[in-house]
Amino acid sequence: MPEPVKLYFSQGTLLIETADDRQLASVWKYVKYDERVKMHRARACDYAPIVLTLYEKQVPFDDQVKNFSPLNLQLHSKLVPLPHQRAALDAWTKAGGRGVVVMPTGAGKSYFGVMAILQKQRPALVVAPTIDLMQQWASQLEKFFRCEAGMLGGGSREVRDLTVSTYDSAVLQMEFIGNRFGLIIFDECHHLPGPVNRQSARMSVAPYRLGLSATPEREDEGEELLHQLVGPEVYRVEIEELEGKILSPYETRRIYVQLDPDERKAYEQNRAVYTGFLRMNRITFSSRNDWTKFIGLCARMPEGREVMEAYLEQKRIARHSRGKFRKVWELIREHRRERIIVFTAENDTAYAMGEAFCMPVLTHRTKAAERKDFLDRFRSGEYPVLLTSKVLNEGVDVPEASVGIVMSGSGSTREHVQRLGRILRAQSGKQAILYELISEGTSEMSVSKRRRQHNAYQRYVKGSRRG
Repeated sequence: MPEPVKLYFSQGTLLIETADDRQLASVWKYVKYDERVKMHRARACDYAPIVLTLYEKQVPFDDQVKNFSPLNLQLHSKLVPLPHQRAALDAWTKAGGRGVVVMPTGAGKSYFGVMAILQKQRPALVVAPTIDLMQQWASQLEKFFRCEAGMLGGGSREVRDLTVSTYDSAVLQMEFIGNRFGLIIFDECHHLPGPVNRQSARMSVAPYRLGLSATPEREDEGEELLHQLVGPEVYRVEIEELEGKILSPYETRRIYVQLDPDERKAYEQNRAVYTGFLRMNRITFSSRNDWTKFIGLCARMPEGREVMEAYLEQKRIARHSRGKFRKVWELIREHRRERIIVFTAENDTAYAMGEAFCMPVLTHRTKAAERKDFLDRFRSGEYPVLLTSKVLNEGVDVPEASVGIVMSGSGSTREHVQRLGRILRAQSGKQAILYELISEGTSEMSVSKRRRQHNAYQRYVKGSRRG
């Protein structure tokens, strides 16, 4: 009888030892000989297909990789799956417990994650993009399973059968813990294809994989890599399918705001400098390389600094005009009995509004304790308004918010859908409204058009008005 192939976990990779290379003929596409250790090496994420292939080909092997065993998890809090969650679990199960599930914010992605953990009964690692989300997941797991959850990130370094980590910490720790989990869940999985984050998936042996996101699409077409590392998209449900049932009914309103005369003059002057430079250098932004070309020319050419300053100034005027400040205040007064989130593109604008309106501001600079205090006061109604840049775009549970005001933002469809999702969590009698403020006659007109390329906006724009 041939000597069995031996498999080991080593620093986020697999080492494969064999006395006869012919035993690895069926898995050649996964392995590569490593002269340094005189063994074959493979990615940890290929553990499942390698083991399954060796088993199917009846190649004897000694698996010393897996450092986990089945659990006996029991629910200690009532969990009644909704129809779309049951359908998603069925689809994910039929796909072999590997794949991406797309659900809008507020549709119960974390509850669905609990369902997946309960079904697989394996040690599970949940990877989330922020400390806030990590703490929310840990609280959910402890609530449903009545066991202490481990955490990696924000000063915590405890690994347990159920562990939650930030992406950053997962990348740093995976070479040590990559063989300790049978299931890995990537929340907000559109972050995963990033050059660093992807290592958290590559260095894990977890045979069961689940990606969760409301907006998995990426402008760099990273979905292909996401599907390679996690699995194909197995289920999708859109906002409009759940509106009025699981999610609050909503409407979106565009408000076109006029620049003040002096702002209009300054905008046109700076815009002319910027667009003239583009024409002179035949930059059309029709390809991804054009932005790099623009930056390079600004750095090298004598007039480059003036052009860059003009570009930034015309953008600043369009995004944060005085008319927009007045309109935000008008909308806050109009909805003074509701919970409101105001979104801006930059921290400085959020702080300027906070100073002008005497209201709390949340940005990435806000300390964790202060952020928790602000959110708690917002939920209780003590703070009816929160001003923010991008920190509330995703991952913060604020079900009481019913009004969103987008003062400024990027052309990203994902960002715009995420901001809508912040106000859609169901609440009795709630009617959500998302306002989008656009400086009329500026580049914001085209930015708004780009970011609205999503069903949630294509079908549910209730009209626009000028302010």
